[in-house]
Amino acid sequence: MNISERRADFPILNTQMNGEPLTYLDNAATTQKPQAVIDAISQYYLHDNANVHRGVYSLAARATDQYEAVRDQVAAFIHAPQRESVFFTRSTTDSLNWVAQTYGEQNLQAGDEIVVTALEHHSNLVPWQQLAQRKQAQLKVIQLTSTGELDWASAQQQITDRTKIVAVAHCSNVLGVTCPIQKLARLAHQHGAIIVVDGAQAVAHQPVNVQTLDADFYAFSGHKLLGPTGVGVLYGKLALLQTLTPAQFGGEMISNVTWEHTEFAPIPQRFEAGTPNISGVIGLGAALTYIQQLGFAAIQTQERQLTAQLLNGLLTFPDVTVYGPQQVAQHGPVVAFNVDGIHPHDVATGLDLAGVAVRAGHHCAQPLMQVLQVPTTVRASVQFYNSAADIARFLAALQAVKEFFQQ
Repeated sequence: MNISERRADFPILNTQMNGEPLTYLDNAATTQKPQAVIDAISQYYLHDNANVHRGVYSLAARATDQYEAVRDQVAAFIHAPQRESVFFTRSTTDSLNWVAQTYGEQNLQAGDEIVVTALEHHSNLVPWQQLAQRKQAQLKVIQLTSTGELDWASAQQQITDRTKIVAVAHCSNVLGVTCPIQKLARLAHQHGAIIVVDGAQAVAHQPVNVQTLDADFYAFSGHKLLGPTGVGVLYGKLALLQTLTPAQFGGEMISNVTWEHTEFAPIPQRFEAGTPNISGVIGLGAALTYIQQLGFAAIQTQERQLTAQLLNGLLTFPDVTVYGPQQVAQHGPVVAFNVDGIHPHDVATGLDLAGVAVRAGHHCAQPLMQVLQVPTTVRASVQFYNSAADIARFLAALQAVKEFFQQ
């Protein structure tokens, strides 16, 4: 990968923050957008703006064709067996809540079990926690090993014949570990449960094949995939989707309405009530095109090199604690750490003054912070458009922050 050419595709990387070159290392929160995505959104509003699935005039047909072409593109990107098994939401959070409010409400009974992991983002914990409380079900947690990876013995213990839903992150947004989804799916299915996968931190960094994973539902967001905010995707096995009542009602999702009765549109339209985020979907399509042109082989090679530089650099500081696996081979492009005696917010503020953007806080994973026995951490996360110079600036700025607070 020619990193100079790739960085030139992202206009924001040429800007400054606090008078310093922007070193953006908060990619786990949201990725930056290439010019191709920005142009696709502008093109829609400048030349193709019309509502979809409604008008018979040419402009509306053109907008509808673009919107539906992205559905085909997403289905191919994640290897969904049918385009109908893919529909658009507002976010990963929206997608996961949708599964809880439809499948969960319609299938869970008192005494049933929902199993999550200690790694989960609040988006893949709170909906299940609230569902369990409403249904008088039990919420159970798969614990972690000492290195922060999923404890398989715990998974085997927690998933039982009473388990109805297993909800798990494909990749952790804090510890950078990848969960064995295919193996978990096999275990869940052996016990008659479904598996719901939060793919927000995976889809930008590795090929995803929902059929190979055998995921019953798979959710992700556009904005963590070089696309715009406000658009998400939910894949569901078609046989499951066909059993579900829509979570929202209104325009777009009906075929016929009388005072007494409503007939819903075919899947997936029946699950997309109201005017969708058309420009967001079109922007997502442009992001997928961009990623596919680069290819995951090049993306993963670049990100492995950056992660190795980041992780190994942090491990050279004797007063820095790195959470999760200490070996690069087991670590994704997200690294959480703390500096002895310095609050994570102070670390992040000091880095900010040097133009380095990282995240400090609980990362919407407070139960995981309890497992780690810390209230918050600093998190640096890379994307392929980062450079070795970015990591070097980060490490130099961290050294300066340490010297400032420890003098």
